[in-house]
Amino acid sequence: QVQLVESGGGLVQPGESLRLSCAASGFPFTSSLMRWYRQAPGKEREWVAASFADSRRTQIYADPVKGRFTISRDDSKNTLSLQMNALKPDDTATYFCNAHGRLGQYEYWGQGTQVTVSS
Repeated sequence: QVQLVESGGGLVQPGESLRLSCAASGFPFTSSLMRWYRQAPGKEREWVAASFADSRRTQIYADPVKGRFTISRDDSKNTLSLQMNALKPDDTATYFCNAHGRLGQYEYWGQGTQVTVSS
């Protein structure tokens, strides 16, 4: 059974940090493209960051979060993380973990975790 379970969301003030985690099971995590997406109220879901399944575990980021967010993966624990620093009110959204097969043979989503940045 495939599971992607996000955790770590919450309410923080602007400038503070949060660390999201995604516990994965039921699919080949180490060979999967792993991504974080987010969806703010009334807006479309947008891609945030990606960790590729290549030997260097290449990471790429959307421009709005570049330099503030860091994606990482622990293949020994099947866990994906997103370290979010210098949070802004525009970062308020539900954050989703996504797994994508290298050949596109599967795609899975977590249930999301809410992040609210407000003073």
